[in-house]
Amino acid sequence: MEPDLIQDSLHQNNYEDYDFGPKFKKLRITDNVRELQTVLRSKLTSRGDFIFYADRLIRLVVEECLNQLPYRHCQVTTPTGQIYEGLRYEKGNCGVSIMRSGEAMEQGLRDCCRSIRIGKILIQSDEDTHEAKVVYAKLPPDIASRKVLLMYPIMGTGNTVIKAVNILKDHKVLEENIILMNLFTTPSAAKAVRNAFPEMNVFTSEVHPVAPNHFGQKYFGTE
Repeated sequence: MEPDLIQDSLHQNNYEDYDFGPKFKKLRITDNVRELQTVLRSKLTSRGDFIFYADRLIRLVVEECLNQLPYRHCQVTTPTGQIYEGLRYEKGNCGVSIMRSGEAMEQGLRDCCRSIRIGKILIQSDEDTHEAKVVYAKLPPDIASRKVLLMYPIMGTGNTVIKAVNILKDHKVLEENIILMNLFTTPSAAKAVRNAFPEMNVFTSEVHPVAPNHFGQKYFGTE
């Protein structure tokens, strides 16, 4: 492994003990997960490898977030005629990506939930005030009655997510019905989001003082 990968991986181990309450959950760190995080942070990673490793980490986060959705008990009949007691998702879930980096997570969600509806919110910073402003929002008309998987991979300050959640709340989405799917967040961003929306569920792979802010540009090739 390249020296900068080893150094970065070791440096991250000091930041695994942050606790932001029961509604804030982190992906269980294994050697596999740590390698994915390390490769995504390395300046030596090619764009092709970056997309490959990012998609793998996204899939892990999506799968864990699906565990936060409601299920119902059901029975199915097997090919041998046996009755199997199982589970099915409750209907009424949707995804919302915060453009543009949040769109990187859409395919991972669709791979797990084939027919899920996905809305979009575009938020940009004002050139003069640097305040986050909503430019575009297209959401399912019945979103107020749905569980919402909000997709945004990198949180540096939390301002963009806070603005997006306020848009969802303006559309009558209950705070407790929102699950934020995130890959990397800084402690300050996690604290800001949790303070603003204590009932919202947040799921991330890592809390670290330095967020890989190059993620969107690298993933979409706009460096």
